[in-house]
Amino acid sequence: MRFSSLLTRIGAVQDGSPRHLAGDPEITGAEALDRAGPGQLAFLEPGNALAAALSASGAAALLLPLDEEIQQLATDRGLAWVALKDPRLGFAQALGALHPPTPKPPGIHPSAVIDPSATVAADVHVGAHGVIGAGSVVAAGCVLHPGVVLYEYVQLAEGCEIHANAVLHPGSRLGAGCVVQSQAVIGAEGFGFVPTATGWVKMPQTGRVVLEDGVEVGCGSTIDRPSVGETRIGAGTKIDNLVHVGHGVVTGKGCALAAQVGIAGGAVLGNGVILAGQVGVANRAVIGDRAIASSKSGIHGEIAAGEVVSGYPAIPNRLWLRCSAVFNKLPEMARTLRQLQK
Repeated sequence: MRFSSLLTRIGAVQDGSPRHLAGDPEITGAEALDRAGPGQLAFLEPGNALAAALSASGAAALLLPLDEEIQQLATDRGLAWVALKDPRLGFAQALGALHPPTPKPPGIHPSAVIDPSATVAADVHVGAHGVIGAGSVVAAGCVLHPGVVLYEYVQLAEGCEIHANAVLHPGSRLGAGCVVQSQAVIGAEGFGFVPTATGWVKMPQTGRVVLEDGVEVGCGSTIDRPSVGETRIGAGTKIDNLVHVGHGVVTGKGCALAAQVGIAGGAVLGNGVILAGQVGVANRAVIGDRAIASSKSGIHGEIAAGEVVSGYPAIPNRLWLRCSAVFNKLPEMARTLRQLQK
């Protein structure tokens, strides 16, 4: 489509957004700035070396930051552009316009197995070898890709999409617009055992998992149900691949959990919490609203709202940076100490 037409489909573009159409090129795709070529859209974010990055790019059109110098450079190069407050957001919206998803047609594959007591809306798509258990409810607009298994009494609200070979265990409830990626497991038994003199006694896991509206769960991630009560993931929370959420965990709205995060049972996360890759959260830890933990942090106890933490055990990020700088000097400091002791 023409660049001018694409701009009408980018929500971040306003009527007053600065722009230069430069012949209104045909846009056939999008690519990273350093790899973009003719017919492709790219974007620049505010930061260093913008001029050099722009000069080296072969893109046909650009989403630029609100920087008049960069805009003039793009104009001088004969490139089409629009300037946005958040070019990355605009690029995400442009990708959606350039590559709209192909809707799945309503219907149930002949190989699917659906219990007679299940309720499935007329426009639902159920792929090959799907299974929907007794008493389950699948609302309008849901898509179940091949091999999806819904155990008994699972509830899917409108517009959920469950990708191939994902499994939802008994009683799991998903709000509207949830996405569960391939091989994810929702509502499996939590890791609950009681130690006795003769060995471990299994604690029955009778609770359920609830995903509120708009939650997305990545490939291979697991969210366990508790012995009683709920494991609840707040609305709009995004969970990466290979994340484990233990039984009885509660997260607030809009959290982001990166790959290989592990959250032990009973932990509580506030709204907007961000956990970077491989963060570990201990039993019953409490993390305040909008707190951030950097990669491989280990969280015990309580993290205050808005705090940024790093390290194991997690400490304030600024203190951790100072400690890291000292760590590299420890051999020299130890040698000096031994000399002083002599």
